[in-house]
Amino acid sequence: MQQTTRVSSRRVLSSVATLFGNALYPCDVPRQSFTTYSPQELQKSRKHSIPGDLVTWGSLGFCRTSRFAAGFTPLQHKPLNSIINLERTKDRPVEDLIAIWDDYHLGRGHIATFMKAKLYHLLEQRAANCRYFVIPLWRGSGYTTMFAQVQMPHVLFTGLEDYKARGTQSAPYFTVSYYTEFAEKDLVLIRGDVVFTSKISDSEAQWLLETMQSFYLNDNRYKLVERFNRETRDFEFKDVLKALDMPIL
Repeated sequence: MQQTTRVSSRRVLSSVATLFGNALYPCDVPRQSFTTYSPQELQKSRKHSIPGDLVTWGSLGFCRTSRFAAGFTPLQHKPLNSIINLERTKDRPVEDLIAIWDDYHLGRGHIATFMKAKLYHLLEQRAANCRYFVIPLWRGSGYTTMFAQVQMPHVLFTGLEDYKARGTQSAPYFTVSYYTEFAEKDLVLIRGDVVFTSKISDSEAQWLLETMQSFYLNDNRYKLVERFNRETRDFEFKDVLKALDMPIL
């Protein structure tokens, strides 16, 4: 199975380079440890009461479905100002902004999270020339391999088999958008949308987002991303499984 997975990964990488026209260049980046906001910071943000007029309670303009749709347009970017009132929130502390972001998305079928701006810039830098990766999604007694296209400020996830069959015409299962309007506060807001609920659950999407970020932000894991993009012949999918403590089937 490892040999089959390895060959499949090579073919996908080759087709991506052809279809997107993106040459794969070396990714020279400084070493940096992976850190994020502490649980204490996050808990503190929950204690703030946020006035309702800081949020724009308009239509999300997004439809979740359980079926593939012909001609689906994956990225219809929703401006941050259509979600929250930037003029009213620009002077708010980070804790308030996080609470506003969470309150808006609560119960709306979206994933809302955040990261420090310096980590976003590292992710952006590393993804610039290493845009693709494969991540196993564990289900029951086996895993489904997901194909990630990291083209900041967006990330698309689709099934590897669907991408192999349809190429750029394959519809994403899950999309992610990053908002940098509060980067000067060392805060980047993140929104995830599950497109096809029959393909991936909200909890699986959350795990995929966190796992993708860990492979780009953790120095040791990022070596596998570089290998997949730059040294495909040396890429071993079993190394990804080992990094995630998943059994090699």
